Amino acid sequence: MIATAGATQAEPAVASKSPLAVKNDEDLIGRKLQLRGVEDTMSTSAEQRRKLEGEISALQADRARLNAALLESASRVASLEERAGALEKRLESLSLKEGAITKSFESRRAVIGEILVVLQRIGRRPPPALLAQPEDILEAMRGAMTLGSILPEMRAEMHKLQVDLTELLKLRDSIKIEKASLAREKDELQAQRARLSALVEARQASLKQAQSALDAEAERARALAAQATSLKDLVARMEREVEAARRAAEAARQAEEQETARTQEQRAKALAAPFKDSARLAPAVSFGQLKGRLPMPAVGAIVRKYGAPDGFGGTEKGLSIAARENGIVSAPCDGWVAFAGAYRTYGQLLIINAGAGYYVVLAGMSRIHVNVGQFVLAGEPVASMGDGAARTAAAIAIGAKQPILYVEFRKDGASIDSSPWWAKPDMRKVGG
Repeated sequence: MIATAGATQAEPAVASKSPLAVKNDEDLIGRKLQLRGVEDTMSTSAEQRRKLEGEISALQADRARLNAALLESASRVASLEERAGALEKRLESLSLKEGAITKSFESRRAVIGEILVVLQRIGRRPPPALLAQPEDILEAMRGAMTLGSILPEMRAEMHKLQVDLTELLKLRDSIKIEKASLAREKDELQAQRARLSALVEARQASLKQAQSALDAEAERARALAAQATSLKDLVARMEREVEAARRAAEAARQAEEQETARTQEQRAKALAAPFKDSARLAPAVSFGQLKGRLPMPAVGAIVRKYGAPDGFGGTEKGLSIAARENGIVSAPCDGWVAFAGAYRTYGQLLIINAGAGYYVVLAGMSRIHVNVGQFVLAGEPVASMGDGAARTAAAIAIGAKQPILYVEFRKDGASIDSSPWWAKPDMRKVGG
C-alpha cells in the first residue's frame, strides 16, 4: 500500500509537463548536441589552420622548399582525385548490378509465388502412399508424375534464386564498404585541398612586391582579350603590347641560348631529370625535347582528341578532358605566363610560353592562381575547375554537364597535336 501511494503521488509530477514542454526539452538537448559538434569541428579546423600557418611561415623564406611543397601537395591532390573517381565508378557499377538483380526478382515475382503455392498445396494435401492406400494407385501415380515434372524445374528455379540472393547480399556489403572508403577519401581530399590552397596563397603573397605593376599588366591583358579575334591574334598581341608577356618571351629566348651554350654532358644530365630542381627559374631543357615526359594537367578522361570533328564542320585544335568538379589544374610544362584571364566563351584562359615558339593553352577553368609574367613549374597548381554550372564552348560542344578542361599546344602561331608529349600513366609523376 505504501509503495502504491508513493507511485500515485509521483504520477502528477511526471504528468505535469505538457507534450509541448517535453518536445522543447528534446529540442534543447538536440541543439546542445549540435552546438557541441560545431564547437568540436571549429576546434579541429582551428588546430588544422594553426598547423598550416606554421608550415607556411617555415616555407615562405625558402622558394625551393615552397615550390617542392606545392608540387608534392598538387601531386597528392591529383592522386586522391583519381582514387575518388575510381571509387565512384566502382560504386556506380555495383549499384547497377544491384539494380539488375532487384529488377530480376521483381520480374520473377509471379514464378516465386507459384512455387510457394505448389509447396503449400503439397504440404496440405500430399499424394497418397501406395503402402498406406494401395487401392488408390491411380491417384498415387498421377501425383508422382506431377511431382516428377515439377520438382526439377522448381529445384532449378530455387537454385537461381539462392544464387541471386547471395550475390545481392555480397553486393550490398561491397557497396557499404566502398561508400565508407569514398567518404574517407573525400575527407582526405578536402584536407589536402585546404593545404594546397594555403600554399598557393603563400606563393602568390611572396610575389606581391610588384603587385601594382602586375595589376596594370592584367588590366592591359583583359583589354587585349576583348579586342583579339582568335587565339593566334591574342598571342601575337600579347608579345607585342603587354610588357610582362614581352619579358616572358625574352626570358624564354635567354633560356634557349643558355641551353645551347651547355656542353653535351650537361644537356644529357638535364634531360635525364628535367623537373628535379624545384628552385629553377627557367626550363632545364627545351620543350621539344620533352616528348613523352609531360604530366597531364588534370585528372579525368579525354573526351575529345586533336583532329576529331568539333561538331561545327571543323576539327579539334586541342584535346578536352572531363575534369572533376573543383579539381586542380597543374601546369603541364615549365614556362612563363603570357595571359591569365577570361576570354570569350573559353571561360578562364591561361597561356604559358614554353619557349622556342611553343605555347600551351589551358581553358575552361573557374579560377586562375597565377599572374602574367610569372614563371611556373611543370606540375605546379595554376588554376582550378568549377562545378560545371558555367558552361564553356568546349563543354557545350561535347554536351557535358561536368567541367571540361581544354588543352591546346601551339607552335609558331599554329595548333599542333599534343599527343606525342604526354607521359604514360605510370610516368606522369613530376620530380625527375
